[in-house]
Amino acid sequence: MTTAELHAGSGQCLLARAQRHLTWAMPVAYVAAAVVPQAGQWARQLPCGTLPLPGGRATLTAQTLLLAWVLFTAALQVRVRELTVLLRRPGLLVAGTAANTALPLLILALLAGAFLLLPDADGGSGLLTGLALIAAMPVAGGATVWGSRAGGNQTLVVGLVMSSTLLSPLTIPLTLAGAAAVTSGNYSAALGRMAQVAGGALAAAGVVAPCLLGLAVRAVLPDRFATAALPWLKLLALGAALTLTYVNASGAFADLIARPRPALLALATLAAAAMCAASFLLGWCLARALRAAHADAVALTFTSGMNNSSAGAVLATTRFPDHPHVLLPILAYSLLQKVLAGIADSTLAGRGGNRNGRPGAPADRTGGRAAPANRSGISREAFR
Repeated sequence: MTTAELHAGSGQCLLARAQRHLTWAMPVAYVAAAVVPQAGQWARQLPCGTLPLPGGRATLTAQTLLLAWVLFTAALQVRVRELTVLLRRPGLLVAGTAANTALPLLILALLAGAFLLLPDADGGSGLLTGLALIAAMPVAGGATVWGSRAGGNQTLVVGLVMSSTLLSPLTIPLTLAGAAAVTSGNYSAALGRMAQVAGGALAAAGVVAPCLLGLAVRAVLPDRFATAALPWLKLLALGAALTLTYVNASGAFADLIARPRPALLALATLAAAAMCAASFLLGWCLARALRAAHADAVALTFTSGMNNSSAGAVLATTRFPDHPHVLLPILAYSLLQKVLAGIADSTLAGRGGNRNGRPGAPADRTGGRAAPANRSGISREAFR
């Protein structure tokens, strides 16, 4: 066995061990943000340079750099040549990408109607703004792992993750503009400005650029080097994702502890749960309406229900620093989408008659051939 294989084996063992404890790691990060928020608050204020954008310059923060590393590492795990099979049958790819944009906007409009009954207009618009930042984000890369576990078409899942990410400079401003129409006051004005001025540019610089760089590096990286390096890079990405969770949560929890608003917290959790559950359900209904095969239906369900909440949290903390309750539904969504993904995993895998044997390989019905198990997989926490 070569030295590279030994290093890869050691890294894979450590990665598997770390992934087994991820269920507990995120709540621990939230507790740390509530108990010792000082380090996170310091990191939130730490300038890390500037980035030229149309209409001005954007300040780079610790959150944006951590997110960029997570996205780069996730894209580094994707073999682009495996996605070309989707071009032969692009219908489901187009439908899934459109659903990822349209379904959250529909759910957001319905929630806005319910929030009109709230006496606290500021809190209601703040929560809607947080939900809008989730709705605007592309598919979470964690959908690749959950979709594979439930017997989904892995190639289709990865294709939907990448297509929604690459189209985000167009879809993020569209969603933010729609959210501006259903919110009020300063929140509506801020969302409108983001949609018109910086939404697409921020998506291109903060989301698409790291992904494209990861795809480009993987395209030229020899497989033997990728095999040796990826476990260690994924370990670093998991650490970055947990750090990002802690930093994002530190401001919101510190404010919540200083000024407790249990009703607002409960409403944020309920709204996030409603939006997440409706997204999963509507994704499954869309697949049934299209008469998709079971593996494709699983793929559409998970990609409709899981959005990149880490990117939404970064936008919330950088664009609404004086309104920490905007972050509350995003933090709730980040946890709840994993709970609902686990429920969907059990339900859909059972319906398909294949648990995808932990580990195992789902049938890839895109090209009519069996696909290797999770070859293009992205770490569950890569796009939370």
